[in-house]
Amino acid sequence: MKYGAMNFPVKPVLEEVQRISDLGFDYVELALDPPMAHWEIIQGMEKELGTILARTRLDLVCHLPTFVYTADLCPALRQASLDEMRHSLDTAARLGAQKAVLHPGMISGLGPFVMETAKALAQESLHFISEKAASLGIPLCLENMFPRYLSCFEPKHFKEIFKAFPSLNMCLDTGHANIDDPDQKRLSRFLRQFPEKISHIHISDNHGKKDNHLGVGQGTIDFKKLVRQIMDAGYDATITFEVFSEDPWDLVQSRDKIASWVGSAR
Repeated sequence: MKYGAMNFPVKPVLEEVQRISDLGFDYVELALDPPMAHWEIIQGMEKELGTILARTRLDLVCHLPTFVYTADLCPALRQASLDEMRHSLDTAARLGAQKAVLHPGMISGLGPFVMETAKALAQESLHFISEKAASLGIPLCLENMFPRYLSCFEPKHFKEIFKAFPSLNMCLDTGHANIDDPDQKRLSRFLRQFPEKISHIHISDNHGKKDNHLGVGQGTIDFKKLVRQIMDAGYDATITFEVFSEDPWDLVQSRDKIASWVGSAR
């Protein structure tokens, strides 16, 4: 298992990479979001970023832009979002990213009133992004979201997607799966139904209402049980800790708890 951490894109990227290295992680998951990690900014520091990654021996995973609208009903907004994805994938390829994580298109605006149209546009955009990633040799991991997205939050949604995109993989986000899931069975269903498709995991905790990005044990997710399920599914790849706390030890302790439970389950 490899353990990584994500930069907080409101902070300087090079400082974030050094911080993640100093905390003893195996890789950085680079969130390509403004204001500090937009692809244009990264493009201007690629040499320095490549140097620090080599010096610290950190591997790299890239998270494609989060706050874009690839399923929007407005063609111009949709195209601008796809342009951001294209440039970000090119940047990830130049940096040697081992994989890329993608948020599905959020059904927003008047989309809920024309769901079939919105879903078709989301699929059209996913086709473009997946083809671009494949052309660059970057494995693409589609992340599960939460009910407010109106799509891609239940296993049944991913069953349809994997049928249409058989080469696509999945990023299982524990925090997202816990939102509006009072029975806390959604995570288990994902692991049970897609053990061969999950190729990346995001770890954070919450209380089932908001995506708080809390440390392990600070919310309601039963991570000890989750680790057993992950190991039973045969998972042995990358786990990113999305713990955005002012106290760095929340991040470190989250990793150490998960690593300890993984070690006990082997």
